[in-house]
Amino acid sequence: MPTSQPAREPRRAQLDDLDRKLLRLLSENARRTNNSLAEELGIAASTCLARLNALRESGVISRFTVEVDPQVLGRELEALIFVRIRPGARHLMSSFATEMRRKAGVRQLFFLGGADDFVLHVAVRNSADVRQFVLDNLSANPAVATTQTSIVFEHSIGTDEY
Repeated sequence: MPTSQPAREPRRAQLDDLDRKLLRLLSENARRTNNSLAEELGIAASTCLARLNALRESGVISRFTVEVDPQVLGRELEALIFVRIRPGARHLMSSFATEMRRKAGVRQLFFLGGADDFVLHVAVRNSADVRQFVLDNLSANPAVATTQTSIVFEHSIGTDEY
């Protein structure tokens, strides 16, 4: 996100094979019990819990989250909206990002380097809703220079290699 603070150097974690397997299992299902994780990893439950706590304390695991299927909520259409901010409005980028994160339908916001400044991933009911989102929140925004909308046909989340 745009911020006024300088970028921090990322921490590098030293992960062994057991940590990597634990992360893979949690990425598939973060609600698994400690006992089931330990059993699948072939280690004691106390060892598994210690590993999990160490991964959390070191910042490797930053949070556990829930993924909601937007179609279940009646949001049948997903779109990516590429946004360019006007050159004279660069000072508004942080407030723009904050405002967009709060908008109904915004699933993800990406702050970019390159030709575009942001990508908004939205989930809405239909094409009329995505059009209205662009008109109300982007075209009417004095900081926005241009937008380009792409419809998402399929959205998959990959599994990271840890």
